[in-house]
Amino acid sequence: MEKDSEFSIDYIKKVAADIAQNTIVSYEDLPRYDLFLSQVIDYLNDKFEDEQYTSNIVQNYIKGEVISKPEDGKKRGYTKDHLAQLLLLSYMRPILTTEEIKKVFALAFNNINNRTDDILSWENAYKVFSNFQKEMFDDFLSENHFKEQKLMEIIKESKLKGTDEERILVFLTVMTLIAQASAIKKLAKKIVDEYNQE
Repeated sequence: MEKDSEFSIDYIKKVAADIAQNTIVSYEDLPRYDLFLSQVIDYLNDKFEDEQYTSNIVQNYIKGEVISKPEDGKKRGYTKDHLAQLLLLSYMRPILTTEEIKKVFALAFNNINNRTDDILSWENAYKVFSNFQKEMFDDFLSENHFKEQKLMEIIKESKLKGTDEERILVFLTVMTLIAQASAIKKLAKKIVDEYNQE
C-alpha cells in the first residue's frame, strides 16, 4: 500500500485494513493437500515476510516437541494441522519464548504427538485465533481505538506546524502502538509464567 500524501488516522486505518486483509488466513484457505517440508517453508515465508523459516527451524520445533511430527512414512507428511500449528507459532514467536509456546500448546493439546489426548482440535484452535485476530483488527479500525483528538491536543499544545506536526503525529502514533503491544506482551508472558507455576 502506498502512503497517502499526508499522514493521518485515516491512513493508519487504511494500513490496518490492508494488513488484516493480507494476513488473516482462514482455516478453509489453508492448502487442502499434504505438503513436503520445502512447500511448508515456502508457504510460511510468503505469509511472514519479516521472518525467514528454514527446514532446520521447523525440524527443531518438531524435535523439541513444540509442534507435532509429520505423518510417518509419508513424503508429503505435513497436513493442514501442521500449517495451523506453524501459523499459530509464528504469531506467538515475537511474544513468547519457545518453551512458553510449548507450555501454551500443552494446555490444549497435552502430548503434542498424541491426537487422542487433545482437548481442542487444531482446526478449532486455529479458527478461534483467526476470529480473535479479525475482531482485533475490526476493533482497531473502529472509531474508538485511536484517540485522534488526544494526539492532536498534544500537537497543538506543542505549537507545531507543517512537517513537524506530521512527524510528531507519526511518532505519537507509533509510541501508542508500542505501548499497547508492550502491555499485551507483558500480560501474555505473565499469564503463561504464573499459570505454569501452579
